[in-house]
Amino acid sequence: MNFDLSEEQKMLADQASGLLGERSSPDRLRELIDTGAEWDEPLWRELAGMGFLGAAIPEEFGGVGMTRLDLAVLSEALGRANTALPFFSSIVLAAEAIALGGSDEQKAKWLPALASGETVATFAYAEGPGDWKAGQLKAIVRDGLANGTKWPVADAGVADITVVLASDVAGGCVLGVVELDQPGVTRTRLESFDQLRAHYELIFRDAAFEPLGGAPASTVLPQLFDRAAVQAAFEAVGGADACLRMARDYAMERQIFGRPLAGYQAIKHKLADIFVDIELARSSAYYAAWAATYGEDELPAAAAAARLSATGAFEKAARENIQVHGGIGYTFEANCHFYYRRERTLASAIGNRQHWANRLVESFLNQQPNAAEAA
Repeated sequence: MNFDLSEEQKMLADQASGLLGERSSPDRLRELIDTGAEWDEPLWRELAGMGFLGAAIPEEFGGVGMTRLDLAVLSEALGRANTALPFFSSIVLAAEAIALGGSDEQKAKWLPALASGETVATFAYAEGPGDWKAGQLKAIVRDGLANGTKWPVADAGVADITVVLASDVAGGCVLGVVELDQPGVTRTRLESFDQLRAHYELIFRDAAFEPLGGAPASTVLPQLFDRAAVQAAFEAVGGADACLRMARDYAMERQIFGRPLAGYQAIKHKLADIFVDIELARSSAYYAAWAATYGEDELPAAAAAARLSATGAFEKAARENIQVHGGIGYTFEANCHFYYRRERTLASAIGNRQHWANRLVESFLNQQPNAAEAA
């Protein structure tokens, strides 16, 4: 296994980082916040035109047909630029759910539109704090109609459709597509800590529900969330790397008693510790991306480990970046808050730290031989 990118992937990373660094500057992010925009729609259209949205969608369904590691390269670049885009909701979660669980007809219907950016999707799985398991979901589907409430749902304000996780009449779980522009759907924006990633409450009252007709939800969900955890890990690594660079640059410029702040040993140690955490998280994420592409049996443990490692690295980098900046780091004029807000939001997406710690332990236990086999 090679824990490095190929030359093609490095070129993709440079292209994505260059474009996003230019288009998603801090000034652009402030402009979006000041105008109340929920996303950077021109940038979304530009990424769609370059084929980035369809990177991991099969060519037969309008995508580019790249690997999960290629998609991860884009996720890291998006995290580094702290973009205001529904990429994680629409491409990482919703498109992947349809690719895994949809029938061929549903894939042909929805995936090309998602790859082109013509349709934006989100994924409604949570019902407030807690896990999303069969028997615990209050949203229910009966006779092709969905009723219930899902929240928080990221990017639901700009989405055209949502993939919904709900209970069926037998008490199991089911995945399906709901078009959001219909009378049976009510969208209410929630107060969100991250001003560049809006969250909504979705209320369904006899909303038309199109069940995914391929694999059952019980089979799709573990794969879906493990693959999403890999992409979230890369997004976190990208954000953490941006925080480290920001803290380093400020420390080298800031003068304290006639010498650069970076000249003090305490600051050097702080930045070095962050660097080590990021490199460990990046290596863990690379392994998880390899497992998502070539080693599905190893994916559950690898995805959970990558998710935990990257979340920790991003949290530490975002907090220490503010500390290095001192008092100015807490102001809107500084750029630190963009990443601190995103770190807090990303840390709770697709399950908190305890959820993924449990997932890691469960994956190890499932790999252990039973007593009879051991004997």
